[in-house]
Amino acid sequence: MNSFAENRPDPDELLASLVTEEEKSKRGKLKIFFGMCAGVGKTYAMLQTARAERLKGNEIVIGYVETHNRKETAGLVEGLELIPRKTYAYKSTSVQEMDLDAIIARKPQVVLVDELAHTNAPGSRHTKRYHDVQEILENGINVYTTLNVQHLESRSDTVAQITGTIVRETIPDEIFENADEIELVDLTPEELLERLGEGKVYTPERSREAIDNFFRKGNITALREMALRIVADRVDRQLHDYMQHKRIRGPWKSGLHLLVAVGPSPYSGKLLRWAKTLSYSMGANIQAIYVETLHILSPKEREQLDKNIKLAKQLGIKVRIITSNDIVRAIVDFALKENITHIIVGKPRVRNLVSLLRLSRFVNRLIRYSGNIDVYILGSDNQSKDKFRERISIPPFTSTIRQYLVIPIIVLLTSVVCYLIKDYIGYQVVSFILLFLVSILALFFGTGPILLAATLSAFTWDYFFIPPQFTIHIGQPEDVLMFIMFFIIALLNGILTSRVRRQEKRIRTREERTNALYQLTREFTLVSGIDEVTKIAVQYIKKYFRFECAILLKNEQNQLENQVNHETKINLSENEQSVAAWVYKHAAKAGKHTDTLPSADYTFYPLTGNNGNMGVVAAEQASLFTQGEEQFWEAFLSQISGKLEREYLRDAAKNTFILNESDKLYKTLFNSISHELRIPVATIMGASDTLLAQHYSEETRHKLYYEINTASVRLNRLIENLLNMSRLESGRITPRPDWCDVHDLANKVSANLAHELLPFKLATVIPRDMPLVLIDFGLIEQALHNLVLNATQNAPEGTRIRLKFYYDSDLLTIQVMDRGSGFPASELSSVFNKFYRGKEAKAGGTGLGLSIVKGFTEAHHGSVVAENRRNGGAIFTIKIPVKISEMDQFSKQNT
Repeated sequence: MNSFAENRPDPDELLASLVTEEEKSKRGKLKIFFGMCAGVGKTYAMLQTARAERLKGNEIVIGYVETHNRKETAGLVEGLELIPRKTYAYKSTSVQEMDLDAIIARKPQVVLVDELAHTNAPGSRHTKRYHDVQEILENGINVYTTLNVQHLESRSDTVAQITGTIVRETIPDEIFENADEIELVDLTPEELLERLGEGKVYTPERSREAIDNFFRKGNITALREMALRIVADRVDRQLHDYMQHKRIRGPWKSGLHLLVAVGPSPYSGKLLRWAKTLSYSMGANIQAIYVETLHILSPKEREQLDKNIKLAKQLGIKVRIITSNDIVRAIVDFALKENITHIIVGKPRVRNLVSLLRLSRFVNRLIRYSGNIDVYILGSDNQSKDKFRERISIPPFTSTIRQYLVIPIIVLLTSVVCYLIKDYIGYQVVSFILLFLVSILALFFGTGPILLAATLSAFTWDYFFIPPQFTIHIGQPEDVLMFIMFFIIALLNGILTSRVRRQEKRIRTREERTNALYQLTREFTLVSGIDEVTKIAVQYIKKYFRFECAILLKNEQNQLENQVNHETKINLSENEQSVAAWVYKHAAKAGKHTDTLPSADYTFYPLTGNNGNMGVVAAEQASLFTQGEEQFWEAFLSQISGKLEREYLRDAAKNTFILNESDKLYKTLFNSISHELRIPVATIMGASDTLLAQHYSEETRHKLYYEINTASVRLNRLIENLLNMSRLESGRITPRPDWCDVHDLANKVSANLAHELLPFKLATVIPRDMPLVLIDFGLIEQALHNLVLNATQNAPEGTRIRLKFYYDSDLLTIQVMDRGSGFPASELSSVFNKFYRGKEAKAGGTGLGLSIVKGFTEAHHGSVVAENRRNGGAIFTIKIPVKISEMDQFSKQNT
């Protein structure tokens, strides 16, 4: 039982595995032909494999293959479909590159792409070829490609150290790690040198130069060992993953987790690469941490830090940024929370007066607090080459020249005032005044200017105030102590206030960003509608990031709109719209300051929600974001994306509700109309068939004619109701008012319903002084027709139906009353709804009559209500604002 519980799969891990497998199934497969260096036969092996796959029936095309004029390689290219290359103009020449769009449009099973680490020509969509390969894979196309070991980002420094050649073209390690298959193409150093000597790799001249430099036997051996070790480590990880996936029990060790501390140093890059290599060898997970302190980074340091963090991401290392004044405590606390087993830090290469004092303390504290966590300290690779100015330097100051110029002026003015009153206050009081001045200045200036103020104040007090004057001699011990106190207090105040000021600035920045996100979220909760959300998003982006932007949203077909639906100064060209479409499709940023289509004038960011992309933001971004700004920007986009996604979901839910209601209405209408049509049609068909089949007496034929007429009237009424409802739904009902006499209105209705009114007593009540009113006779006549007909269908025969008209306070009031059963109280609010029929309603009818009454009345800007009468029955009251004739108005005024 316990064994089963131990081997039972974790549901979360199982779900994550299924999601990963599903994502992989949608992408193409990447196979890399991997070698130690050029000339081992990677391209040849790739072409051989491609031809073998072609014989199996697979569709193979060549996207880009470089034969380097080798006959054997060129021979393998023959017979394979070749996608024509795309030409780019660069300076005074033209450069040919792989045609990415043509490959995606062709959509073969497998495409061959040589030299994965290649840098594309300016003007290409992506700066690197591996970006092209990633896009091809995302379109479900399999890729065969080639790669040398020196082009792995984590190994480039080691290769440069071995061969003396700096490798410029590299790929992120995660591309290699995530490849579906790696095939090692290997040769012994002797065989490779023999190929070089025979001119099978380079021309004879280049071969001799290569053998003397890069292709020395020692270099080749070291590169071969590196390539073999990388592939062996990959095989070991594959075995580990397989056993974990199949839940095969084995002597597993607890996981190893590395944490590398980075900073704004240019040597952090080497530290990251070494740590990544170490993680390969140990089979460990790796993270990087940067602790943000009160120290203000210079623009150069900020740029270097951004490069280091970007490099870490390229190496597949997750980066965490933490704010703390104590770097050691922050690193150790994070390591304990994340179950880190090894901490990796670097030894500072630049040694200044501060670092010499700080290094040993930092290392000792890290070792002391780390407990059971191992600590690795990496040194420099070229200590002997450090110059003196790199070993010994002064700490950097961040104060401006203006502050250094203002300080002497303030000290001079204060000293002059003190000199004028020194005979009244004494030279010791002057020292306190100057010391107080230094303390006050510390609140507004940095450490450097405060030290300058202390120096000037001390020597001014010594030279001009301490007896004997105009000398630097100090005779009294208390004066010596006061002289020293100038520097101690200045140093303490300067450092402490500078630290508080920097901390306050960071807190204010963080508070402003938090408040900005709060205000944005608050604004989003107060508005609804995609247009309003877009308007607020643009407004806040301009307010907090200070650049123009344009937001392109998706349409109902999940395609990106080309039009911007808000005010902006940005006008996107066709090329920029195509960049936005690419960003929307691939959910990755592109344009200016990126590696994808960097020639664009704007930077494009995807608005990615939980269920897909909502749109794209085009930003007129002048410079790269810092790490803090980038996190703030990503949080901003996340809020905008989330709100837009909620609006799209709300619209989708509304449309779904409308569709459901339409479906219900359709079913109700179909059932009602089919019943209502069937009865008169059956009556007409039955009567007409009877008349055609036999000869009947005049009386019988008259009755049959009457039945046909009655059924036709009923059918005509149904069609009229449907047409009227259609006109109301389309909004094409426009009243055409004319002067009408309500007597004519009542007579018209009673005449049209003469047959239906025969069993009832119709009473029409119209005041003698009833004026002419301005209404649409046809619409009101139809409304009254429906109300009176409704009364005949619900009132008992022999009862009275009343039709009452009167005019009061510019309102024409019409009432239709009957003595039927009335309405249940719960149904009074629903009687005017379309297709509504009461629970106790008699059979027949579509439920459109009363809704048409409401529509025609509201077209006159009037209202209609239904109520129950006190002694039984129902009363319908129509009130319409109307004009009366001038003559009637004059007579009413006189009355």
